[in-house]
Amino acid sequence: MTGPERADARPPDADALAFLTRPGLTRLWTAARTRLERNGLQPAGTIRLEHLDAQEREALSLLLARPITGPTATIRLPDLDTRLRASAVGRGLTSTLEELGPLLTDRRAVRDAATAERARVWSAAQAEVEVTSLSAQAWTAQWLEEIRRGGTLARQDRHTATTVVTQAIHTLATLFPGTGPRPTPATWGRGELATRTTGSAHGLDDGTLLSRLVLRGIALARGVESPADAPARRALWRMASVTPDEVSSTVLTYGLRPTGGTWRERALRERADHHMETHLTLRELRALRLEVQPGTRVHVCENPRVVEAAADTGGGTAPLICTSGSATTVVLTLLDALAAAGCTFVYHGDFDWPGIALANRIRHRYGAEPWRMRAADYEYLATRAQLHGTPQIPLTGTPADAEWDPELTPAMAALGIALHEEAALDLLLEDLGTSVRTHPSGDSPC
Repeated sequence: MTGPERADARPPDADALAFLTRPGLTRLWTAARTRLERNGLQPAGTIRLEHLDAQEREALSLLLARPITGPTATIRLPDLDTRLRASAVGRGLTSTLEELGPLLTDRRAVRDAATAERARVWSAAQAEVEVTSLSAQAWTAQWLEEIRRGGTLARQDRHTATTVVTQAIHTLATLFPGTGPRPTPATWGRGELATRTTGSAHGLDDGTLLSRLVLRGIALARGVESPADAPARRALWRMASVTPDEVSSTVLTYGLRPTGGTWRERALRERADHHMETHLTLRELRALRLEVQPGTRVHVCENPRVVEAAADTGGGTAPLICTSGSATTVVLTLLDALAAAGCTFVYHGDFDWPGIALANRIRHRYGAEPWRMRAADYEYLATRAQLHGTPQIPLTGTPADAEWDPELTPAMAALGIALHEEAALDLLLEDLGTSVRTHPSGDSPC
């Protein structure tokens, strides 16, 4: 619709407005609105209305000044526009639809504007690349093309998209200076690098769009696959001389006795001998030599209370690793190292649906056997809790199949009671005190 039509057309009188808003014309206006918004607000083309009822046929006949008698009507929008102008409505189709509301959207113009915005973003990105060391890097063109085709950046507003891609370029240029002088320092902490290139120490945190773009650039630069999980992301950062935060997250352990000869392994053995739990960071795990007797059994639990109780009782020497809820990167890193060293695993967690899902994950990744996690164990603990008058926790959420025991999930669903790991604490402590593997050599496990 043209500007003068919007400005000069007088509102239709009350009778005309009442006619236009009658129910028999509702589908006509809806179809016409859709077509106009696709047409750049120009009354062109046709619309087809099917399965017309008597009310619609009557209204269309009066509006179009021609009889509509069948169940289908084809209406040319130029003819409808002309008819509206010549009638008591006194305005064209576009103006009429806006009078009926809401305002029309020129979707073609919106698409064209979005295309122009994206072009400006990529133009700005190319210009930034040209003034950095990335212009001489063979992988840069592929990186930019993958970002463009991926569409994630295009879904951001222009300011956000330009900011993110510019920061990604500056970050990668800092890490890959080419033949120019390398910025100081040569090895970066991830927070330090983020502060330098984004102004925020959290700018390159996992999960951000910026970190994903930078990691893809690093992968292309190093000729490796993009990382699929958190450990792979950390490894890729280190390939670019960036040290992720490896001290804030820890894994809780008890009774861990690696046989290595450095002070680190000796310290762990001494803490185990004194029945002390130990929190290990990723940084410590990378430095540890986790040499163990193949076949050593490692107990894995979900809740820190199990470790605390084991340390309090001071009984047994069975190694115990706590996932502290859903296993994080540092937990999986330790379990991966123990699995590589030949350990076997047993697992116990909460008898609720998230607990079953986590047990499935640990079982898949490490071949862990259930540790008092079968249907008979659940039924025994539930019965004991009821006899003791323990308040019951309703089992809620989406059920998860316990893949190691087909009877467990139906038993839990039937009783409808959630049991946290602490309900089995006495039994777990009994196992930890008696189920230590004995080796012919007399060496300590783990």
